[in-house]
Amino acid sequence: MLELMIDLRRDRDVPYYVQLYQHIRDEIKYGHLPAGTRLPAIRQLSEHLHISRNTVEAAYMQLTAEGYTESRARSGLYVVELEQDYLLSEQQAGTEQMKAQVSDPASLNRPDTASEIRIDFRNGSTDMRYFPYSVWNRISLETMQANTKALTREGDPQGEYGLRYQLASYLRYSRGVKCRPEQIVMGVGIQQLTTLLCQLIGGDHREVAMEEPGYNGVKSAFVHQNYRITPIVLQEDGIDVEAVKRSEAKLVFVTPSHQFPLGMIMSVNKRLKLLQWAAEQQAIIIEDDYDSEFRYQGCLIPALQGLDKTDSVVYMGTFSKALLYGISMSYMVLPERFVPIFRERVCELEPTVSTIHTHTLERFMAEGHWEKHLRKMKKVYQKKHALLVECIHRYFGKQASVIGHRSGLHVVLEVHSDYTEEELIKLAANQGVRVYGTSRFWMNSDHCTAIRLLIGFGGLTEQEIEEGVRLLYEAWFET
Repeated sequence: MLELMIDLRRDRDVPYYVQLYQHIRDEIKYGHLPAGTRLPAIRQLSEHLHISRNTVEAAYMQLTAEGYTESRARSGLYVVELEQDYLLSEQQAGTEQMKAQVSDPASLNRPDTASEIRIDFRNGSTDMRYFPYSVWNRISLETMQANTKALTREGDPQGEYGLRYQLASYLRYSRGVKCRPEQIVMGVGIQQLTTLLCQLIGGDHREVAMEEPGYNGVKSAFVHQNYRITPIVLQEDGIDVEAVKRSEAKLVFVTPSHQFPLGMIMSVNKRLKLLQWAAEQQAIIIEDDYDSEFRYQGCLIPALQGLDKTDSVVYMGTFSKALLYGISMSYMVLPERFVPIFRERVCELEPTVSTIHTHTLERFMAEGHWEKHLRKMKKVYQKKHALLVECIHRYFGKQASVIGHRSGLHVVLEVHSDYTEEELIKLAANQGVRVYGTSRFWMNSDHCTAIRLLIGFGGLTEQEIEEGVRLLYEAWFET
């Protein structure tokens, strides 16, 4: 077995899974774990490091979601080959770089490489210049001083009740989600919560229908739990419900508020049809309310869970798009019938979210800072979003189309050219711009008939957005 030597520090305010993820990520980036290296099995590594399997699994899922590793069926988890300019030397990761990031929090949004990439349209990046650091730090310090004894004890595996109470109230009036704090389970990410849900469901739903294309991180979670995935091709208003009905699946995973990656919003009529199917088949709908906070056109569409009358929907969401990315906190709202099952097995679980961050976020929400921050960020992102779409239309005209541009922190750019996706990405990199293909989100490559690129804008300045779009046009149509 590959020996991973890592000193997991109990005295650090960083969860074990984050320490493990960061260690393996750095080993890959420094070239110490070359492409093709097989990582230890979850059970082996948990025994070797004397930590829980859930902790190892959460770290592995984060590595896969960020593209450092890939899961191979019945074989294991392997390191993927990174671009040469993404690999770091020990010197490049030295003190000066760390000083620069501390003095400029926005620099954390940029690729930590010595490459010539100047503008990175990475999806999921956020603008941390506007985060209320002083407020968060004050609350965090006061929390540590007021709860010293409580913080030395192991937290609630379901998540601290105070935060779940605040979250239940927020979800009720902001998304129409009907829930009690007892139904909420906190976790480090959608992948980890999906894995936990699979364990709660058991073996009766071993086939899951998923949007095609769809989120690879969740696909990986289902594969690790030995689920068969049935890809369902998308229509203009979301997943093809009739195709779901024709499948053998009794479990379906959807992102109705802002489909990932194509960005369409599921119509209310289609939501009702999907709920009717679930009720008739005694099936389960997993709703990932992806990017629901940031909608720029029209009124908010209520969550599927709020329309559900038969206790068929598991609702999931995350704080990562509005908080700092390093504060990894997501949540899952269980149907009432699952709550007793969870309680029966809760003694086997360990908390995966930081107790300090949990108590801090509880007060952050209770004192009104969360909603104030969301309102500010929606205005910031709405302005950037409008600029991005306008620049694309101005520079590209009919040579490209924008898909999924009503909400979220990314758009999909469909490029009308004879270049392949790989060629477009390389041409952009030659101009100092990094863009990302969508072909990897398809399970059946035959379904992927157009060249579509993921263009994230959250972490970029307005100047970088306009310059980036101009450079893309020059790279693809003036070379």
